[in-house]
Amino acid sequence: MGQPSTIQDFLTNFFSKEEKTGILLLIFSIFALIIVNSPFQNNYYEIKNFVIPISIGDFDLSKPIEHWVNDGLMAIFFFVIGLELKREILEGELSSFSKMLSPGIAALGGMIAPALIYYFINHDYEQNLAGWAIPTATDIAFSLAVLLIIGSRVPTSLKIFLLSLAIIDDLGAVLIIALFYSSDLSMINLSYGLIVLSLLIFINFIGVTRMGIYILLGLLLWYFVLKSGIHATIAGVLLAATIPNHQEANGTSMLKNIENALHNYISILILPIFAFFNSDINLSSLSLNNFVNPISLGIILGLLVGKPIGITLFTYISIKLNICRLPKGLDLIDILGLSFLCGIGFTMSLFINSLAFSSTELLDLSKLGIFVGSILSAIIGYRILKNRNFSNEI
Repeated sequence: MGQPSTIQDFLTNFFSKEEKTGILLLIFSIFALIIVNSPFQNNYYEIKNFVIPISIGDFDLSKPIEHWVNDGLMAIFFFVIGLELKREILEGELSSFSKMLSPGIAALGGMIAPALIYYFINHDYEQNLAGWAIPTATDIAFSLAVLLIIGSRVPTSLKIFLLSLAIIDDLGAVLIIALFYSSDLSMINLSYGLIVLSLLIFINFIGVTRMGIYILLGLLLWYFVLKSGIHATIAGVLLAATIPNHQEANGTSMLKNIENALHNYISILILPIFAFFNSDINLSSLSLNNFVNPISLGIILGLLVGKPIGITLFTYISIKLNICRLPKGLDLIDILGLSFLCGIGFTMSLFINSLAFSSTELLDLSKLGIFVGSILSAIIGYRILKNRNFSNEI
């Protein structure tokens, strides 16, 4: 009796946080759209491009606010993703191969199909190809928030499957960023980063649990990764992997304490700020042609069609081949509805978009595709699951 209630308590707490994040993301995104399409547009871009100077002698980290948000605050977001991933692998829903297999296969399909659709539509436009990974992402906050809106009758098994799939999807996004959106590598800074990472692994191995040491070395790791040419957010994931999860006398651990402490800051501060500075679309310049532009269309169809096809088809094939089974109480139609919710790319898609393109025109086209694809996916996923006559198995 104890285990189910523990899972239920965890899900209730986790989903309430994600619902709050989803609402705040929506509010701040709409706020940004209103300002950018108002007489205050210049003020918005003055703030966004305002340079915060941090320089001491030869040390210089002067960057616009937009870069501090995308390289700095988002590194904290990826740090929390890394903590969640490590906890799930060590003791959660990804703690065994059998638990990881089904959502892992679904997540793989949900990344491959959207990328192929985007590439098929854009293969004749070389400047567009950098955006192939944009529709592969899933926004865990929005997708879980929509599932929560449907109500408590949604089976726990479906919630766990979506949570597991989204976490694996986040891991896929991290690997994509590290492998495909890093350039002009500085071997000296990469070497310094590896040394700091080795120190972090060593102090974890010998049982050091003083948070201040990890924070100091984590900041050094972030700096060297930033200067190495690998995107700075990867430092957050690497640092998370070294945080101890040894159970203390009170039944918790350093990893869980940090994750719990940072989760609210991620929800009410970091992600809303990111959404505000990355949701700027000038609606006055939009036309029908923008919606059928290869970039916009590739992202819309990648999220709206690629995600459902990839997740559902890979799940169906794995079941037919007896590789894995559906969670108890679920049918393939439930996976289809869930797969549309995974087509809500938003935060992660916007982030990859900022790495893929530098041209304002390409960025705006991509953002349009992300907004339209995510909204349509949310509506269809909601309708499918809302109309399901779930059993009372929770």
